[in-house]
This record gives sequence, C-alpha cells and structure tokens, in this order.
Amino acid sequence: MYRLKLLSAFACIFLLSACASIGSGTTAEKRTTILEMQQETLEKLYVKKPAARAELKASPGYAVFTNANINLFLVSAGTGYGVVNDQIQNKRTYMNMAEGGVGIGIGAKDYRIVMVFHNKEAMRNFIEQGWTFGGNADAAAKAGEKGKSIEGEAYYGDVTVYTMTESGLALQATVKGTKFWKDEKLN
Repeated sequence: MYRLKLLSAFACIFLLSACASIGSGTTAEKRTTILEMQQETLEKLYVKKPAARAELKASPGYAVFTNANINLFLVSAGTGYGVVNDQIQNKRTYMNMAEGGVGIGIGAKDYRIVMVFHNKEAMRNFIEQGWTFGGNADAAAKAGEKGKSIEGEAYYGDVTVYTMTESGLALQATVKGTKFWKDEKLN
C-alpha cells in the first residue's frame, strides 16, 4: 500500500511537471504563448481587481507566471513559467519556476501569479536571485468559469502578489519556497 501511494505521488509530480511545461515550438512560438497567457491573466486581474491596472502602470515592472501545483498530504510541489516586464528599460525577461513546500492538504490546481515590483531594486533582485519564500493557504474547486476559489499569499519585500486559480480541486495550507530563474533559451 505504501509503495502504491509513493508511486502515485511520483506519477502526479511527473504529470504536474508536464502540465506546466511550455511544450515544444520555436523560441518565437514559446514567447508568443507566454505573452498570450500574460495578456489573458492581466485581463482577468483587472476585472477582479480594477485598481491593479493603475498599480501595474505606475510600477517599474511586473511579472506574470502560470503554475501547476499539487499537494499530497504533507508535501507540495509545482512548476511553471512566465515573464518579467521591466517598464523602465522596456525589456522582457522570460523565466521558469519551481516550488516545494510542506504543510497539510490535498489537491491539484492550475493558477496564475501576478507580481508588481514597487521599486527597481526589488525587480532586479527577483530577476538575478529569483528566490521567494512564502506561505499559502487556499481552497479551490474550479473548472473554467465554473466553481469558486479563495486564495491568500504572503511574500516578503517590495512586491505585491496577486494569485488567481484557473482550475483545480485543492484544500491546502503550506509553507513553501519558490525558485524563479531565467530561461536561457528564451532570453
């Protein structure tokens, strides 16, 4: 029974990694996919939080990521990708992400993250160092436009973080670490 649970956990993590993968295609096609995801995410954010539009416009930069996450009892893992938009230099930095955590919960979800950097230093540190530590508590039962989700995130530094669940079924409370790094093939 224990082996079956362990094998199931590894299978779920493997599938999760595949879900968050940007897939195949040329560099230009992958960038286009990321920018389309970004546009869709920002449109949804502006509907849910209209004040976010002005916050992003006034900031030196912002990032948008897509992430697939799974939580199996005491362990949480996720992978994703996205882009940082430096509005001062009019430059984009494409990045990947992976997260791991511990806590109580079960489920899987596909969600988006929008980070608003309130100063150039916070944005530069994020791009160059990429580590974020935070806590997460959420409940989600959502498929497309149907269902509901309640999210809550806490991060440190001069960054506002918005999260939006796209789909999934999850009930979890975790402490996690997330590593973001530059995608050398897309930059």
